[in-house]
Amino acid sequence: MAVYTDLESLLAVGILKPRESNAVIPCVEIMQREFVGYDDETRSVTCAYPVLPIFSNPRGVMQGGFICAAFDNTFGMLVYFLTQTLAMATVDLDVNYHKGIAVGDKLEITTTLKSQGKTIIHMVGEAYNGSHELIASATTNIYLLDKKNG
Repeated sequence: MAVYTDLESLLAVGILKPRESNAVIPCVEIMQREFVGYDDETRSVTCAYPVLPIFSNPRGVMQGGFICAAFDNTFGMLVYFLTQTLAMATVDLDVNYHKGIAVGDKLEITTTLKSQGKTIIHMVGEAYNGSHELIASATTNIYLLDKKNG
């Protein structure tokens, strides 16, 4: 088991397969997701997101909806690594907020597989700020769509 910190390494060992389409995923592009690493042993992926002014609420901290979206984007990346499919839908996504994160900081999210069935994948995640303080935690269930019905 190994920890990978770049997408090219994941391609080289076959964990990640080249996609037929290199289409940009708009919500990922807008949030400027940065791949940090994938741990093959724990089946977890870590991504970081800059806390930009456009993501802030009137208090100058990242709005909860953007934190939720960052979790969703990171969970999606883990599902893709595990299944090599983009044909998925979030069934539920429960986020608990513990502390605000200020504009200019970086939100780092680690998502981990808990169970995987034929159609449902259950995962958990934690989000930290640059000082490694817990910002939010989340759980989700992702449904793997039948590609012809997706």
